[in-house]
Amino acid sequence: MNHTPDWYPEGQVADSEAAVSVTGLTIAAPDGRLLLDGGSLEVRPGRVTALTGPSGSGKTTLLRAVAGVLPPGAVRTAGRVEVLGRDVLALDPSELRLLRRHRLAYVGQDPASALNPRLKVRSLLAEVAVHRGHEALLALLAEVRLPTDNGLPGRRIGGLSGGQQRRVALARALARRPAVLLLDEPTAGLDPEVRDEIAELLRHLAVNHQLAIALSCHDTDLVSRIADDVVDLAHGSAPSPIPAQRRTTDRPPATVGPTLDVSGLHAAFAQRGRRTPVLHDVGFSVAPGSSTGIVGVSGSGKTTLVRAIVGLHRPTAGTVTLDGVRLAPSAHRRTREQRRRLQLVPQDPLGTLNPSRTVGATIGRPLRLHRRAHRDRSAARVLELLEQVGLPAGFAERYPHELSGGQRQRASIARALAADPDVLVCDEVTSALDDATAAAVLNLLEELQDSGGLALVLISHDLRLVSSRTDNLLVLSEGRAVESGPTAQLFTSPAHPVTAALVSGAVQPA
Repeated sequence: MNHTPDWYPEGQVADSEAAVSVTGLTIAAPDGRLLLDGGSLEVRPGRVTALTGPSGSGKTTLLRAVAGVLPPGAVRTAGRVEVLGRDVLALDPSELRLLRRHRLAYVGQDPASALNPRLKVRSLLAEVAVHRGHEALLALLAEVRLPTDNGLPGRRIGGLSGGQQRRVALARALARRPAVLLLDEPTAGLDPEVRDEIAELLRHLAVNHQLAIALSCHDTDLVSRIADDVVDLAHGSAPSPIPAQRRTTDRPPATVGPTLDVSGLHAAFAQRGRRTPVLHDVGFSVAPGSSTGIVGVSGSGKTTLVRAIVGLHRPTAGTVTLDGVRLAPSAHRRTREQRRRLQLVPQDPLGTLNPSRTVGATIGRPLRLHRRAHRDRSAARVLELLEQVGLPAGFAERYPHELSGGQRQRASIARALAADPDVLVCDEVTSALDDATAAAVLNLLEELQDSGGLALVLISHDLRLVSSRTDNLLVLSEGRAVESGPTAQLFTSPAHPVTAALVSGAVQPA
């Protein structure tokens, strides 16, 4: 780690005092629903406090309250929130801006939605950094384990992977040299190596620089290693769906050709009029009812690959075929039926759910567009889809900003399933879900594979999930497919060093 000793302010808060103190906090939505009921939290300098609990238990609401930013229309009905001795929910806007600019930093669960897509990475850092010199900005990127010698500082957010976007957001937070650092699922979507390095960085900032750090996290192993204190918000929250027992029988081998076939795919990003290659001759296929996992470190090209497959990133070469029919490179040139049959659940649901539509309207739109339910059955089908992904019927009337990160992920899955696809491409769809909810969602997808022949493409940094939930595996490194084959075989006998490094710490398939 490139820790710079004098970057962070020393002694801003006395060790004996709490930097953050929340007592009996209750937050209500405009319709009276309780988003948080009696939440309490204390964060001291030099300590890491973790918030745990199932999706929807109030973790994000509590962190946002500490940052002084409640969901639109939400109000505090009880309790107090003090940061560095001040009630943040009583500060006027100018005082709150000064606090957040100089002493308190918050990194949300969907960092890409808070990063200006027009600015390059170096500009995103410079606009908030205490020191804006070239070397200082490069040091910030190195601090969060981002490369500085491959043109990344000159890229825009759209040219970065989800894990890289998350680390840019963290670098922006550290650039302010805050006394209090708030992080909502900071390691979601990161590969295990980078996750552990970010965890090490947070421990270093707390112990060596006396930052007060609060974070929400679903990763119980990470919490046990990084946190000094744990606040469990599970009490009083809506229960997560109970996962069904995973089947133990193997699927019979496919007797038909692949539903999806990708061959010789190349892709690039344009930068200053030049193309920077990001995918090199990648290919794989998925048969009906089967699942293929795509793994690789952050920035290896996984998200670019699946965006190219569904027509959201135009490849420079190669073909994508669906049941033997070659698809146009761009989604807008594909037929409506082709778009229906090939659906993507993206890594950033907040950036893809229309904020002006309710969840029910969002899920109902593909039902009508693709004629998957009669007009009289549409509302009932929306409720069925919500129930399948573990969301109560009342969520049909909510807007995306009223949902937690995990709830938005499930709404995004329900929207994709509404189209009744033949191929479902999932990009880190369980990164914001607690273990029980993630298992329930994946059980649902497996049921659709068994009953309807759904072909599944699954990107995940959770190697335990990939090992137990996929039939075949594709390993990417620097935009190239370095190894592919049956998942069990690659986990037990990897032939490439990259594969061996990825699976070394994962649980072997049963």
